[in-house]
Amino acid sequence: MKHTVAIIVINYNTATYTIDCIKSILNKTDASINYQIIVIDNTSEVEDYLSLEQSIKALQNSKITLFRSCINTGFGGGNMQGVQFAHANYYAFVNNDTIFENDCISECLNFMENTPDAGICGPQILKSKTEQSHSFDHFISLGKLFLGSSAMEKLAGKPKRKINYTSPIKVDYVNGSFMFCNAEDFNNVGGFDTNIFLFYEESDLSYRLKKKGKFTYFLPSAKYIHYEGKSQKTSIKKKLELKTSMLYVMQKNNGYFSYLIARYFLLIRYFLTALVKPKYFPLAIGLFTGLPLSKSYRQEQKIIKLK
Repeated sequence: MKHTVAIIVINYNTATYTIDCIKSILNKTDASINYQIIVIDNTSEVEDYLSLEQSIKALQNSKITLFRSCINTGFGGGNMQGVQFAHANYYAFVNNDTIFENDCISECLNFMENTPDAGICGPQILKSKTEQSHSFDHFISLGKLFLGSSAMEKLAGKPKRKINYTSPIKVDYVNGSFMFCNAEDFNNVGGFDTNIFLFYEESDLSYRLKKKGKFTYFLPSAKYIHYEGKSQKTSIKKKLELKTSMLYVMQKNNGYFSYLIARYFLLIRYFLTALVKPKYFPLAIGLFTGLPLSKSYRQEQKIIKLK
């Protein structure tokens, strides 16, 4: 059966957040829309998975299907597993630490169907009911790395991230916590780059779609709360993964010369920082070695099957 929208949600040791997210989708989405919810468990601890499984069964809703991966494939990989089970015209990639404030699916669907050059759109993020978070950003580049996003907005005419918008605007990419994609366009560019375990997947996807003449839009009429990174722990290891992905995407999309400049700029910056804050020495050492994908979180994952 072909659906209009396939909503893909990844769980990783945060079953309570996942269930709250699913409930908000069911409560806020127009019942007349033909949609499916695909939940991919990215190799959570057994207790968390069983809790999720029981909670989904308790909802007694045929729209929801749960699949457990036997290996953690990261953000992009987990969503690509979800795509395999999706039969829809549109994909909505929704982080499990989100709560819909209004009917985001209907808002995005209506916009996409009336905007032929749109490949992706994303709603406005709220950190709380009153506080706005960054819902979109600018492609990584040497200019952004050296000067920062705010300077790029002033010097390169990029859309300002810190103002309130009332109408859709074209942006480089929207936050990966909620991306609503045209399935045909997504499929045609190969979806997410599964070489990336975490971070910059949405930027890379939007960059490839833009090269095909399909653009990304920020849609302020759709709103959701994002609790931000509940399945991740802030650490130097996380920063290493972020910089690994960033340098990979820079080399892939901007070329080897840009990658080299970015790498040595960051190496110098973090080496000097480490002289004051020694905890940053592993980051400086990682940048010295080039932060290859062989050092990514992905290489630490093991196949774990339920007994």
